[in-house]
Amino acid sequence: MFLDLAGIRPMIARIAMVNLSAALGGTLLGIDHVGLAVRDLDEAIARWSQTFGLEVSHREINESQGIEEAMLDLADGTRLQLLAPLNSESTIAKFLERSGEGMQQLAFRVTNIDEAMANVLSAGMRLIYPESRVGTAGSLINFVHPKDVGGVLVELVQPVDH
Repeated sequence: MFLDLAGIRPMIARIAMVNLSAALGGTLLGIDHVGLAVRDLDEAIARWSQTFGLEVSHREINESQGIEEAMLDLADGTRLQLLAPLNSESTIAKFLERSGEGMQQLAFRVTNIDEAMANVLSAGMRLIYPESRVGTAGSLINFVHPKDVGGVLVELVQPVDH
């Protein structure tokens, strides 16, 4: 008799996301953006603009993370974040080397980054950084360790206006 492992990983991912949702509780507002790692930012912007009619709403260089990024808005307020490496040492460069272009993160908008981080830690999950950092357009961010949420890198985002 053999154990069928095909459904194990998706089941673990579902359980992990339920645990994260419960941990975030009242701080969870919804999906902020989906981050896509790309090799060439201008090429990726053209591709997403031509294919889906999306327009860039924000573009910046984040030296501390070693990336150049662009946000493209969807009609429902969700955004796509295109992330290109500035150098070979950036997290995005390493992701591209390991996995190629594609989804790199799922970001949840939260009301209060400190409360969300405390909730994640009290639920037994790990954060990538001990303190929040400044992200896109001055937002406050941190990441939940992918091993604690079914292999997905989850970003917590408190926009400037909260």
